[in-house]
This record gives sequence, structure tokens and C-alpha cells, in this order.
Amino acid sequence: MIKNHTVSTFVNSSSQTATYLDIGCGQPLLMLHGFFGEKTCWLPLIELLQSQFRCISLDMLGFGESSKPEICYDVAVEVAFVRQVVEALNIDPCCIIGHSFGGWVASAYALKYPTSVSSLVLAAPAGIRDDSFCGQYDALRPLLWQTPIVDWALQLGKPFASLAGRSVQLQQIAGWRRELMSQPVARSFLMSRMRPEDAIDTVEKDIQKLQVPTLVITGDSDETIPLWHCQTYANEIPGAKLIIIPNADHGLPQTQAEMMANLIFNFLEDVQKP
Repeated sequence: MIKNHTVSTFVNSSSQTATYLDIGCGQPLLMLHGFFGEKTCWLPLIELLQSQFRCISLDMLGFGESSKPEICYDVAVEVAFVRQVVEALNIDPCCIIGHSFGGWVASAYALKYPTSVSSLVLAAPAGIRDDSFCGQYDALRPLLWQTPIVDWALQLGKPFASLAGRSVQLQQIAGWRRELMSQPVARSFLMSRMRPEDAIDTVEKDIQKLQVPTLVITGDSDETIPLWHCQTYANEIPGAKLIIIPNADHGLPQTQAEMMANLIFNFLEDVQKP
């Protein structure tokens, strides 16, 4: 495992700090993490790829050590942030590897800047409209309230949860609360997507326009992103290839790093063939 890694930063034209890891040398791979992730999520994969690729793992806007402005976040905001990173690092065009939410941003970026992307690797990508998701968010609504009353209620509920044998569930809810309070992007996305009609920036209606070589990877035990979402990407993007990893869950960059590395090596080798 990579133990010592240097964190790099720069400030873009909007006075926003972009923080990233830059490890290895060779063809640049820009890595975009998932919804509750950050740049170090990619370290297991970077360890396997760094000998042949320059791996740039970015904290997207609102995540990790990058700036966390109190703004209304959407995919277009993240695409604009990524664009400034690509220009600042002079890695245009590059391969983009996106996991979950990062896959959504990567796809939207490729649609907006088609000549800036040499290839796409989408690991369990989000970004496909699914109205059933909206109902799942309803229970999270109180956790999004920015008031200490929610935290007091969770604290007061501990004895009752213990008596009812629900301490683990309460701890999980409290963990979600802490994550949501520390993640302005998560709060913004969930607050603005409580209704099906709010899902206006998903990419399923446009991805057939992509002409970039694309590899879609998912696990058959993923309980976060349904398989049909990944199949939609693979079916709609011309020439895209879908790989389903047996017994794999949503955390592909961490739990399936070796498998992902092999798939990426083979995919990029095929892409570079004349």
C-alpha cells in the first residue's frame, strides 16, 4: 500500500482550492470518487496502476480537502470544477475513471467536452434517472435539517434504542447525520432531489452521443446502484463494454482493486491498438 503520498493543490479562477494526489508516470488517468468518497479512496487501485500510468485522484468540489462553498451543487458545477483541473494540469485529453457519483460527473464531462476525454472507465456509475430513489430519500429528510435539535433527539434516543435492541441502527443513522453535515454536496443533492421531477441532470437521454471508448464495471452484489443503471450506460454508449464482477459490492475501488486494475490495463491496451 502507498503509505507516503504528497497532496497537491491549486486555486482556480473562482478562488476554489482543488486538492489531488498525483502519483506515477505515463498516460494520465483522472480519477473521480463517489458520493461520500474522497481522493484516497483510489489508493488501492493507484498502487497497482502507478507503474504505467500517471494517476491523478481529485477531491471534487465540496469533498475531501477541496473547497466546500455553501452553494447549490449540481453535476454542472462539478464538471466545471473538473474542467479547470484538466486545464491547469495540462492533461487534455485524458482517460477518466469515475466511481458512482464520479462516474456520473465523468459522463457529463465527456458529453460537454468530448475531445477532452480519450476513454472512460465507469465503475458502478450513478446518473441514470430512477424515480424509486426519490422515495428512499424521504426518511433522510430530518437528517438534512441544520439544527441541533436533530442531534439532541438522536442522543436522547440512545437508551430507548438500547432497550429495543436497535443500538446498531441508531448508530448508523447518527453516522449518516455526521456525514451529511460534513458534506455540503450531499445535503445539496438530497435536498434538491426529493421529487422525481427534480432529476433533470441525469445523463441517460444523452449518453448515446458519446463516441469515446467506454468500459463499464459493476458488481453483481451492488445494493447501491442497480444493475440496470450500468446496463443502460453499456447499451446506450456506442461500443461500450460491460463487465460484471461476481460477488462484488459497490465499493469496487477498495474491494476489487486488483480486478479493476487488470480490466483497466486490458481496456486501455485495446484502446491504443491501431
